[in-house]
Amino acid sequence: MIQEDYTKNQLKGDTIQNLILENRKKLSISGVEDVLSFDDQIVILETSLGMLTVKGEDLRINKLSIDTTEVIIEGEMNSFNYSEKQDKKASGSLLGKIFK
Repeated sequence: MIQEDYTKNQLKGDTIQNLILENRKKLSISGVEDVLSFDDQIVILETSLGMLTVKGEDLRINKLSIDTTEVIIEGEMNSFNYSEKQDKKASGSLLGKIFK
């Protein structure tokens, strides 16, 4: 039943996003469309549900897979904040800048 509901949601275009935090040290995020900015204190991601800002200390991106829309961030997590999506042309994505 759960799998059937999941499949129906995907067919309708509804987005399912998961954030899994392990001991405030490891954050797994699905539904990531782009990494806009990152350093050791802040990571800004464009997700299917809006912009996600992760703040903390000694942050590092351990895994980045745009194909599977998954990102794993490690470090000391302090806060997460969602906001509305920005216009991609105005912000200029990090991956877009790297692969120009």
